[in-house]
Amino acid sequence: MTQRNIIAIGASSGGVAALRTLLSELGPSLSAAILVVQHIGPHESMLPRLLHRSGGLPAQHAVHGEPLVAGRVYVAPPDHHLLVTRESILLTRGPKENHTRPAIDPLFRSVAVHHGAAAIGVVLTGHLDDGTSGLMAIKTCGGMAVVQDPQDAEAPSMPESALHHVEVDHVVPVARMGALLTRLVTGPAAALAEAPTKALADELRLGASEGRAEQRARRTRASTLRRTALP
Repeated sequence: MTQRNIIAIGASSGGVAALRTLLSELGPSLSAAILVVQHIGPHESMLPRLLHRSGGLPAQHAVHGEPLVAGRVYVAPPDHHLLVTRESILLTRGPKENHTRPAIDPLFRSVAVHHGAAAIGVVLTGHLDDGTSGLMAIKTCGGMAVVQDPQDAEAPSMPESALHHVEVDHVVPVARMGALLTRLVTGPAAALAEAPTKALADELRLGASEGRAEQRARRTRASTLRRTALP
């Protein structure tokens, strides 16, 4: 049986308070890596510091290429989509999705494709519908879907959209979500329900390719600047 060891969380308006409440209920022995997208755009963010202070798990901005480690919280940095491969973090500056970067759906799609039944997707408070299509991808690939009770959310649109379009496994107030996730991680998961569709895999591959192209361009620009700065 597959062990659930990846938790992907998406939040927008009202998300900082919801995330702090959720993470305060998770203990340091949690055997899962936690990936967080909070809509922040290009603005400087102190979210990792706030989350680190809230609970027993270390939180940090995700770094491109670093390995996924259980018991750590990886937060999408400003103006970057957060994705994962099978073993590590992938940051990209691909096109905005749902009018934002970082966006929730790119993370959820990558988790669905690379982790399947080992994944848990979580949609918290927020406006509009970011996270819905990604949560559907997680379910299609055998993962679990958890949604904050809309009546408990500061902005109920994202949870309501997820509930309307996805066969969700659990709907709970955020104060009970930490205990629920702990139980889900410690229990066995079913085998992969379906292989990722070609469309889903192609969509993920396109986003990752755009991210690598942007990284190559940044390295080229930096190299050019160093050469032109030489006497």
